[in-house]
Amino acid sequence: MKFIDEVTISIGSGKGGAGCVSFRREAQIPRGGPDGGDGGNGGDVIVKGDPRLHSLLDLRFKKKYRAEDGEPGESQMASGRAGKNLVLALPPGTIITDANDGRVLHDVKEGDEFVFLKGGLGGKGNVFYKSSVNQAPGIAQKGMPGKDTEIHLELKLLADVGIMGLPNAGKSTLISRLSSAKPKIADYPFTTLVPNLGVVRFGEDLSFVIADIPGLIAGAHEGAGLGTQFLRHIERCRLLVHLIDIAPMNAQDPLEAYQEIRHELEMYDKNKSGEEGFSPLGNRPELVVLNKIDATDETTIRKTRDAFKKKGIATLEISAAAGKNIKQLTDTLGKQVFSEKQ
Repeated sequence: MKFIDEVTISIGSGKGGAGCVSFRREAQIPRGGPDGGDGGNGGDVIVKGDPRLHSLLDLRFKKKYRAEDGEPGESQMASGRAGKNLVLALPPGTIITDANDGRVLHDVKEGDEFVFLKGGLGGKGNVFYKSSVNQAPGIAQKGMPGKDTEIHLELKLLADVGIMGLPNAGKSTLISRLSSAKPKIADYPFTTLVPNLGVVRFGEDLSFVIADIPGLIAGAHEGAGLGTQFLRHIERCRLLVHLIDIAPMNAQDPLEAYQEIRHELEMYDKNKSGEEGFSPLGNRPELVVLNKIDATDETTIRKTRDAFKKKGIATLEISAAAGKNIKQLTDTLGKQVFSEKQ
């Protein structure tokens, strides 16, 4: 499935049906009086957080959504049928904002189901206006109009752990080892163009969600390499994994690679600092993982470990391709995730 994480749509609730002006006409009843029924209410727009959805793909090809209008009232005091509601199913983690002024309207969570736009009320028929001084009212109400608005939907993945690093660090291979996710894997940069989600088993009956964030590059906080589109998905992660390639084929120094990613997080935090409720990425718990130890020698591994240690950074060494120390990594991640949840 193609991953779509941002879309702008127009939505509207239904308008109410008009009330009916009618008079009873029956044999042997010379003064039947008014019998116009009320119009039906317009349909509501209902937002629902559906955990079965993982992207906004279904909303990409249709830009306008409207609930059904209420039907007008009829004679013999028959009320018009109410319009059908429009149920807008969204994946949990979707931020709904006003497309005109950017106000955050709602943060959709799993199990949410609420009326986002109320439909217009149906108009009263002429029966409503009957009184002792007005035995034959010839008026009825028009139905109330529905509400229309344009909204921007932005999906931020709900994951406990976010794996990030420079392109070709082995993120896709790692998530395929930790979970049942099957991302595209190849030996060239930018293989992953969309975030991947996987569920990791921990212990006998526990699990947590892990996200493979596409490769970040210098200037990601300004949009380089589609960086801002991918950095937003890290905002919901409790724990960040910095995956670093230490194989000799990689010309960049591992510590410099780590510092490059940290700089992008800090600059992204600076850009987002004014947003209400934003939690800085630079303050999140992190785990630095040195990958591809199967493709290098012990001396290089030790020197790299020591370089990070001098900066006060503990590391864990693995080989995602060979499966080395994956069980240790899973246990470390699981313990940190569930200590954070308590």
